Amino acid sequence: MAPSFDDGNSLFDFVVRDGNGVKGLVDSGISKVPDQYIQPQQERIDNQNGISHKLPPIDLSKLDGPNHDQVVEEIASAAEKLGFFQVVNHGVPVELLESLKDVAHKFFAQPPEKKAVYCQGVSPSPYVKYGTSFVPEKERALEWKDYINMVYTNDADALNHWPNECKEVALEFLNTSIKMVRKLVEILIGKLEVTVEDSRIDALTGLKMVNMNFYPACPNPDLTVGVGRHSDMGTLTVLLQDGIGGLYVKVEEDIDAGKKGDWIEIPPIPGALVINVGDTLQVVSNGRYKSAEHRVRTTSTQSRVSIPIFTTPKPTEKIGPLPQVVETDGVARYREFAFQEYMNNFFGNAHDGKKSLDFAKLDSA
Repeated sequence: MAPSFDDGNSLFDFVVRDGNGVKGLVDSGISKVPDQYIQPQQERIDNQNGISHKLPPIDLSKLDGPNHDQVVEEIASAAEKLGFFQVVNHGVPVELLESLKDVAHKFFAQPPEKKAVYCQGVSPSPYVKYGTSFVPEKERALEWKDYINMVYTNDADALNHWPNECKEVALEFLNTSIKMVRKLVEILIGKLEVTVEDSRIDALTGLKMVNMNFYPACPNPDLTVGVGRHSDMGTLTVLLQDGIGGLYVKVEEDIDAGKKGDWIEIPPIPGALVINVGDTLQVVSNGRYKSAEHRVRTTSTQSRVSIPIFTTPKPTEKIGPLPQVVETDGVARYREFAFQEYMNNFFGNAHDGKKSLDFAKLDSA
């Protein structure tokens, strides 16, 4: 019989403070979504409209051949219009991607006490954090998600401090993806028709994190969300989806797949990785590239995993629109700031669409 949570505090303590997470809630035998997870009507995800992103994935191997310029155009166009695209022949072995999904399930299948050792405040490493939802203390409705966040400093620290169940595979995923990220950032900065030193490009991806997200099967997926509306704070995100799906992106301007304001699903493609633009790249490009507002629905049939790599500037890095782009545009749409300020703002508030970008906007923009 499922435990009875007499009030919101007891559920919050069980899920958040004691580290049981949503998985612990589901494993306890609940038959319906608790009130604390029921989203306002306007935040719920209706997946009945059937809108799906039909564009084929971009073949990155063609960057080395006669179709180089065409592929560059495809990448830049996707970054300008939707902020999301999928890539194949990206250099990350498909076998590794399958292993990633396996170790993610293995990590979250552990007893709660094995995962709770990484909760904030008790984790043996400042670079590893296990948690649930996004900012539970600030949210009107909690998100149906557990996660482990692993910050990269160097290979040795990762192998010493990341969880044993997933550290080697997660580290290999990061190391094999970074060359692709570097190439994509070079391409996108190059399409702005500016000259930027290599060190500046490196600085845009100076901090790297691997997350493993777990979305337990949900008794009422229509009432809650796996992740609420948000854009990522960094430069580029690399995401591995499993085959279940549930990732939705908001259309910023009319495209073939939908019109402005629509939410379209990014369907899983075997062997593909999803790339999305973050707030940092929108700021640096002075708004030319769009950080993609996205969200995740839950499923009632089986638990789902996703594994993103977040690439961001280091906290001490100064971020602002590239001067040559501002000169061309005739106006700066964003101010300059230390990235730590942006991180504090981002993690200090619940998900609320692209509101995080307001922190960087100039009043005149």
